[in-house]
Amino acid sequence: MSTAKLIIADSEKNANLYYATRFLAPDPFIFIHVNGAKLLVMSDLELDRAKSQAKVTDVLSYAKLSIQAKRRLNREPGLLDVVDEALKARSVQAVEVPRDFGIGYADALRKLGYELIPKPEPFYPERLIKSGEEIAFLTQTLRATEEALEQAIELIRNSEIQPDRSLRLGGKPLTAELIRKVLHLQMMERDCVGRHTIVACGVQAVDPHNEGSGVLKANEPIVMDVFPQHATSRYFADITRTVVKGKASDKVGGMFEAVKEGQEIACRMIKDGVDGLTVHQAILKSFEEQGFKTGEQDGRMQGFFHGTGHGVGLEIHEPPRISTRSDILKAGMVVTVEPGLYYADAGGMRIEDMVVVTRDGCRLLTQAPKVLEV
Repeated sequence: MSTAKLIIADSEKNANLYYATRFLAPDPFIFIHVNGAKLLVMSDLELDRAKSQAKVTDVLSYAKLSIQAKRRLNREPGLLDVVDEALKARSVQAVEVPRDFGIGYADALRKLGYELIPKPEPFYPERLIKSGEEIAFLTQTLRATEEALEQAIELIRNSEIQPDRSLRLGGKPLTAELIRKVLHLQMMERDCVGRHTIVACGVQAVDPHNEGSGVLKANEPIVMDVFPQHATSRYFADITRTVVKGKASDKVGGMFEAVKEGQEIACRMIKDGVDGLTVHQAILKSFEEQGFKTGEQDGRMQGFFHGTGHGVGLEIHEPPRISTRSDILKAGMVVTVEPGLYYADAGGMRIEDMVVVTRDGCRLLTQAPKVLEV
């Protein structure tokens, strides 16, 4: 008897499925990985395309398996009957499934006599270590993102400061929405798709995931966090820059230097075998020593209250984490380094780069400059 890996999903959303098959489809399909063979079960609509594009061992016809199941069952078969047909033909008794596997599918398979083994993410652990090709894909997305970000910063640089400190460009208010639109259009021209891009000014950015809205202001930090996915390769990039149009306050200037130093601490520490927790703790200690305390102030969290970094690949947030939990870094992982400081009386400050973990250190992938005042 055999154990098979089983995924029933669409590969546009399911990174494990796309990683295993390199086949992109918007509708759910069946994937079985058994005894070293990768099998797709496809409808007639996608059968030929899957045969020509998917990086798998074989592509099976859903219609043919359905006919076989109907003969055996003497009734009209459903999706799980077709899965059962394919598994029985390969003497499968147990199936490993992702933890987000549908409960309806799971219950049906158990009733058919299969043992289900939920696997933690990533379903394919080898996704954690990026190949040379994958690093090239990540870098391609990152370069496109950097180019778009520079265009956005140039708009802020060219804006005019009004008496009320609002910014105007071409006689019109310069808003977070406009900068986000420019970022998205610039990335689309480079075959990348941005979603939930953050352009948050001043106190808005004290909530690190506030996407930002309204007219941008002079002399306040503007946090731009951009993390698109390449439409062809499917690999993400992640970069954050914080700029001030006009003059930064002494506190904001100090936050900028402290966050840059936090990045430098991380990049000196990151290497194969290092625990991400120790990296995160070192940055927290540096911030505390410089007077940038973390904790609840006036009813909201302020200081540095998120992780230092995360893996990037076919998903924007992948293992490992550089954070408050232990997670060992390995050579070949690609992670972000994004310390930040957030205070209601100053605004938000975050700088984010991507690095490749190496045996003796890390290699910086990001090339965009870090300039506070523009």
